[in-house]
Amino acid sequence: MTLSRRSLLRSLAGAALAGSLALGATVAQAQAPGASTGKAERVQFTTSAGKFTVEVYPEAAPKTVENFLEYVNSGFYSGTTFHRVINGFMVQGGGFDRDMNQKPTRAPIPLESRNGLKNKAGTVAMARTGDPNSATAQFFINVVDNPNLDYPQPDGNGYAVFGKVIEGMDTVDRIKTVPTRAYGPMRNVPATPVVIESATIIK
Repeated sequence: MTLSRRSLLRSLAGAALAGSLALGATVAQAQAPGASTGKAERVQFTTSAGKFTVEVYPEAAPKTVENFLEYVNSGFYSGTTFHRVINGFMVQGGGFDRDMNQKPTRAPIPLESRNGLKNKAGTVAMARTGDPNSATAQFFINVVDNPNLDYPQPDGNGYAVFGKVIEGMDTVDRIKTVPTRAYGPMRNVPATPVVIESATIIK
């Protein structure tokens, strides 16, 4: 069944199976407001679909970036998947393993959506529930411009952008087109898991 746009927005939080729904060109040239001019850290993701590199912006989203890098450094993302893929919208991952078991996380962080960064194609933002201060480990990559996710849309809070894919957008493009299926209460789950094999900070 085709999801409505409102349903797609609600799905961004990344659903837990036990009932609570959690939610083509390179963008390297598009410097985001508040972005670093070369000192920002970069994280290389190796996935079953290929590699991509994310540059993060601690000046714009300090708590979000600190949280994200702590998960990277701890090896948390290794073995997780892109569990929700909606071509024409976003790809979301970082919370479930390939058997769709949700990994336990640290405490949630405050929302930093008022930082001037926009949910443009290639940017990376935190997934959350209806509680604006509920983001933990899950993130999503916008595969198109999604101004309906920018503060104060869609619920008065917006979604916090904290980085951008600067290399390997072709990998993200492969991920966004994989066949998907329903899995319990979740929709848009890749039929064949797209696995994050590693996430490593690079200089």
